[in-house]
Amino acid sequence: MIRVAAVGDIHMGPDSRGALRPAFDTLPECADILLLAGDLTRHGTPEEARVVAEEVRDLAVPVVAVLGNHDHHDDRPEEVTEILQDAGVHVLEGRATVVSTAHGRIGVAGTKGFGGGFVGRNAGEFGEPIMKEFVRYSRRCADGLRRSLEELGEQGCEVRVALTHFSPVPETLAGEPLEIYPFLGSYLLAEAIDTAGADLAVHGHAHAGSEHGMTSGGVRVRNVAQPVIRRAFNVYHLQTPEPAAAGTGAGAPAGHAWQSADDPAPGFMT
Repeated sequence: MIRVAAVGDIHMGPDSRGALRPAFDTLPECADILLLAGDLTRHGTPEEARVVAEEVRDLAVPVVAVLGNHDHHDDRPEEVTEILQDAGVHVLEGRATVVSTAHGRIGVAGTKGFGGGFVGRNAGEFGEPIMKEFVRYSRRCADGLRRSLEELGEQGCEVRVALTHFSPVPETLAGEPLEIYPFLGSYLLAEAIDTAGADLAVHGHAHAGSEHGMTSGGVRVRNVAQPVIRRAFNVYHLQTPEPAAAGTGAGAPAGHAWQSADDPAPGFMT
């Protein structure tokens, strides 16, 4: 059983220094990895990024992150990324990483993602150049996620996780105003996940949304924005495949059994 801890939208600043570290220090008791689903800072400043870095530095479990829109606000995402990487965080954008744990190899593919909306109510590549670029940017993010998941499938990881900031499905946005759905996610992310295959997709961004959703291809989606889960992190348990079922490749869902989710564990609460 592989245990995936995840949280997003922690929005840290100088006045929140040390707020999450006590909970994060309990991670080895209940999780094999920590995923950070973007909006780690408030305004994307290096000062705020250093607060996040100290919160996760030298944790006893690997930390993998994507940036969110807040982390881009100060137009210095490269600096934010470098500060987090110096603290040992794997920061992904259109890339993947594989983490070996005592319970198996976890492959994580990540992108911030972007908006555009969902099938039937989505933006299209038509009209003004700025509108076409809006959609093309979303597509580039989704394409990077798909390629990364496919690479993980070829590497034979026990589980594959899609990590984004923007949502791939509308179900996890329930509670947000319908008018802003196009700015909270894109169906292109779900298409990428279903095309390449994954065992779990986690995202943030939608503070007033809902935790549970699913892609049309049957991949479970979890909104782990901290205002939604109201905890330092949630833990999701994924059962590793039997030896005969190993080797699931790209182009199809990995198909591992979902053992449990949200099991009580030390460190859930801040």
